[in-house]
Amino acid sequence: MRKNNKKMSTATVNTLIEKTAGFSIEETLAFLAKEYEEKVVFSTSFGQEDQVITALIAKNDLPITIFTLDTGRLFQETYDVFHKTLKKYKKEIKVCFPEAAAVEKLLEAKGPNSFYESVENRKECCFIRKVAPLTKALKGNAIWITGLRAEQSENRNDLALFEYDAHFDIIKFNPLLKWTLAEVQKYIDDNNVPQNALHKQGFVSIGCAPCTRAIAPGEDIRAGRWSWESSHKECGLHQK
Repeated sequence: MRKNNKKMSTATVNTLIEKTAGFSIEETLAFLAKEYEEKVVFSTSFGQEDQVITALIAKNDLPITIFTLDTGRLFQETYDVFHKTLKKYKKEIKVCFPEAAAVEKLLEAKGPNSFYESVENRKECCFIRKVAPLTKALKGNAIWITGLRAEQSENRNDLALFEYDAHFDIIKFNPLLKWTLAEVQKYIDDNNVPQNALHKQGFVSIGCAPCTRAIAPGEDIRAGRWSWESSHKECGLHQK
């Protein structure tokens, strides 16, 4: 069944590429919202890229559902920009929490900091707090909009504007794929978009507080995530 889904979705991806050729990001978002009514969702972690997309959706009053994953271990600064975003754009943002029973079981069995002990443990925590809630949030939808950019990591260099995500069985749209960080920051500055205060303190990629640090000049963008690891620095939300 999954093979059939992939074949059908690949054809859909090709059709979307053809139909939106020459469209601006805003035109593409509007097209998707109309073409897949009530089945287009955008996941935000309130990072700079996500804030740009939120601004574009809100400015054009597009019927696209915005949701966020509250892992229970976010920075206060993330909650601050969440609040500012709600106040500025008056756009509802759905909040998805991990299953309480799963978190309780993890902490009872391994304690609150098991993710420091091994990559396996860290991925287990990411699965419970992020992947499982995301799976639930994406279910039944057709298009998943993300803030991924190609220059964020080597793993993301081969991403496409539209692509089929076999893991979640959904088509992803990555509107800022070719944007540079400088272009993202310029849009934020020019349009007075709320942004996480940690970005001014050397934090580029911001996730859970225990798993995120500021990076030094010249360091890879993803160096601040799970800095004690030498893995591919992904949590399982975005994979081929």
